Amino acid sequence: MSVHGQAKKVTTHTLQEMKRAGEKITMLTAYDYSLAKLVDRGGVDVILVGDSASNVMAGRDTTVPMSLDHMIYHAQCVERAVDRALIVVDMPFGTYQGNSAIALESAIRIMKESSGHAVKLEGGSEIVGSIERILTAGIPVMGHLGLTPQSIYKFGTYTVRAKENDEAEKLISDAKILEEAGCFAIVLEKIPAHLAKQVSESISIPTIGIGAGAECDGQVLVLHDMLGITTDFSPRFLRRYLDLETQITNAVQQYCSDVRSKDFPNDEESY
Repeated sequence: MSVHGQAKKVTTHTLQEMKRAGEKITMLTAYDYSLAKLVDRGGVDVILVGDSASNVMAGRDTTVPMSLDHMIYHAQCVERAVDRALIVVDMPFGTYQGNSAIALESAIRIMKESSGHAVKLEGGSEIVGSIERILTAGIPVMGHLGLTPQSIYKFGTYTVRAKENDEAEKLISDAKILEEAGCFAIVLEKIPAHLAKQVSESISIPTIGIGAGAECDGQVLVLHDMLGITTDFSPRFLRRYLDLETQITNAVQQYCSDVRSKDFPNDEESY
């Protein structure tokens, strides 16, 4: 990769080329300027401004409460930090289901107000009308199949999806429908690895897995989970690369101790 700041921008076309070349795509979430800057500097290909901000930034139990204004705010923060990565913004619950005109209006707002590069929608055949309508405006769309967290109240659980034949067949069919509609990539969340492999091989657009095995064309994790900032969530698919919960807590405790013992600030730290 070239020097930061002069790095070649990742586009939807780049991801297609990576799939064809057999190069794995890396994707992480980010929701604010400071961390997005570090994620981009680290060389991630795609930054997802996820509605998972509802969980990790706002402390909500589900992603359902996120509004369009919330998503635009987080996307604006991220966009200011990023030089290289493709920025994909989640369309929140209620902004695209069942009404393609509202879907288009919502996607246009995200693109105009946040300067993101693409939007992501959860679901298959039932939302294809919204996807097609958004694409008419030239807005790139990433799909999302398998476990779709916005539908938590329908499923009632965050367990692995598409273990049964009927659901697996629908998922394969939906992936092809999303490809035909014009999606540039699809996230596959929490589905059996063999099914994710089958889907990845049966479509020409990249698949990005989360809890979907190693045969997807790329992988995504929630940043706060992989950095060990949030530790109350430990699914099998999560690899923690740091233990920031412990390190940050220790740093804060040390700071409090230093202030209370009058060790901080010392003479050199004073004017």
